[in-house]
Amino acid sequence: MLNIDKSKPVLVTGASGYVAGWIVKRLLEEGVTVHAAVRDPQDPKKLAHLNELAAVLPGTIRYFKADLLENGSYAQAMQGCAIVFHTASPFKLDVSDPQKELIEPAKLGTRNVLETANKTESVQRVVLTSSCAAIYGDCADIEKTPGQMFTEDVWNTSSSLQHVPYAYSKTVAEHEAWAIVGRQSRWDLVVINPSLVLGPGLNPQATSESFNLVRQLGNGKMKAGAPDVGFGAVDVRDLAAAHVHAAYLPHANGRHIVSGHNTSLPGIAATLLPKYAAYPVPRRTLPKWLVWLAAPLADKSTTRKFVSRNVGYAWRADNSKSIRELRILYRPLQVTMQDMFQQMIDSDQIPRR
Repeated sequence: MLNIDKSKPVLVTGASGYVAGWIVKRLLEEGVTVHAAVRDPQDPKKLAHLNELAAVLPGTIRYFKADLLENGSYAQAMQGCAIVFHTASPFKLDVSDPQKELIEPAKLGTRNVLETANKTESVQRVVLTSSCAAIYGDCADIEKTPGQMFTEDVWNTSSSLQHVPYAYSKTVAEHEAWAIVGRQSRWDLVVINPSLVLGPGLNPQATSESFNLVRQLGNGKMKAGAPDVGFGAVDVRDLAAAHVHAAYLPHANGRHIVSGHNTSLPGIAATLLPKYAAYPVPRRTLPKWLVWLAAPLADKSTTRKFVSRNVGYAWRADNSKSIRELRILYRPLQVTMQDMFQQMIDSDQIPRR
C-alpha cells in the first residue's frame, strides 16, 4: 500500500478526460480531496461519471474552471495542493492546423501549469502525462536505438510539424517541462510515458482516439484486414495506478515507459476473436504495398511516408523501470481489449451482432 497523505488536496488537469477519470477514481478511493480542473464546471453531462464516483467513494471532488491557453487560470485550482497531475493535452490525429490544434495547447499548456506550480508554495511534485510519442515518432526509429529497444533514454527526433505532428507536440511539451523544472528546486517532476492507452472508459461515451481505433476493429471498416503497424499498449487502469504511484512513492523520478505489451494492430485484433468472432474483426494482415497505395485515399492523415516508416516494423520498449520503481502489475492485453470492446457494444458505439 502507498503511504498517501490524505490531508492535502491534489490537482488533476483535464479531469473529465479518459485517463484522468481513472486517476480521479483511484484518488477518491484513497480518500483524497481532488481539485478537478475542467473547461466547464457547469457541464453536467461531461462530469456525470465523476459525480457518480464522488457520491460513493470516500474522497471529495471540487471543480475549477481552467483553460490550457489562459495564463494563470490554474492558480485557484492549485492553491493548497501538494501534487499536480497534468494530464490535459489534445490527442487528435486528424487536424487541419497542427500548430494551433496540437503544438500550442501541449507546449503552452504545460508551461502554464508548471509556471503556476512555481508560484504555488504547497506544490511538492508534478506528475506529467507525456507519451511514448516523446520517445519515438515512427516504428522505423527502433533501428537506430541501442539494442533495438525503446528506453527512457531515447527521445523522438523524427517527428515535426509536417510529419506525425501529434508525436512532435508531446516531445516539445515534455522538453518544455524538463526545462522549467531544471530552473527551480522546490518541486520535482515525475514523467509518465504511456504507449497506446486502451481499456474501458469511466465515461462510456469517451471520445479518445483509442475508441476510434477499436470502433474500426468492430464496425467492419477493417474487415478486409489490418495493416501491420507495431505499437505498445497499456490498460487505462494500469496507467492510472502508475500516475498515483508516481505521485506518492518518494523515490519516483525521471521518465517511465508505461506499456504493458509490445503488440501491433493485427495483434490487438487477435485478442478479440476468441469472444467476438461474430463481429467483422480483421483476421488478415494487409500487405504493405496495398496499405501504401490505399491509406492516403482512405484517410488523409495517413501519409505514404507514415506507411513507409511504420508498417512492417516491430515495436519493442523496455517497461522494466515502471515495474521496478512504480510497482506496476500489467493486466493481460486480452482482458483490456475485451473489456473495452464489450463496453463499446453496450453503449452502441459498435453495432451489436
